[in-house]
Amino acid sequence: MKLTLRVWRQKNADAPGAMVTYEVDGVSPDMSFLEMLDTLNERLTAEGGEPVAFDHDCREGICGACSMVINGDAHGPERTTTCQLHMRSFQDGDTVDIEPWRAAAFPVVRDLVVDRSAFDRIIQAGGYITAPTGSAPEAHATPVPKPAADLAFEHAECIGCGACVAACPNGSAMLFTSAKVNHLGALPQGAPERETRVLDMVAAMDAEGFGGCTLTGECATACPKGIPLTSITSMNKEWLRANRKVPRGR
Repeated sequence: MKLTLRVWRQKNADAPGAMVTYEVDGVSPDMSFLEMLDTLNERLTAEGGEPVAFDHDCREGICGACSMVINGDAHGPERTTTCQLHMRSFQDGDTVDIEPWRAAAFPVVRDLVVDRSAFDRIIQAGGYITAPTGSAPEAHATPVPKPAADLAFEHAECIGCGACVAACPNGSAMLFTSAKVNHLGALPQGAPERETRVLDMVAAMDAEGFGGCTLTGECATACPKGIPLTSITSMNKEWLRANRKVPRGR
């Protein structure tokens, strides 16, 4: 296949950016999207140009680093991560627009690379449980009911890629934050911080400059791991409950 790529190029966070057009020939339908970009970068390097910077790590749909907007969709036309998107999803002669995540809380570092450390700070605010030091507890020392385990596993699938933020017209991080809150809140091990966790993580999310949630549902549609929209409503209930229970100025 031969494709026309329109790629966002930006030298650094302070420099102006622009879409730059490249022609890429010899693209196999079996290539992953990142392998196609590797082919472009090999050519640019051979020609003495600057390769396109993009994030990646595992290339197995696990780490969530491969964050980019393809033809207006977070991670592209399929409900998967960019590294697991294959070129058979496109047609010969297609024009493909490739941009970084567009959110105030995810500033562009270079080209298609954005700084997602805002997610790390949300986790630091409350994404942990109290655990005694010493040897590891027995696996069955704390019984977990199956419905609670299933709920925790469903939310633990979130890989923190940021597709929910990129897809949301408000740039909201509610789906990500709710997945982390509900994951730990469903387990008995997470009970000691249940109230402070949701209050602190939501406060950290707001402090990072993410937009407000209006439940448009684009986040759940774009999520490659299928975190449900009901996760947000569950967190809202948790926040209201905690806000009544935890004294102000704690």
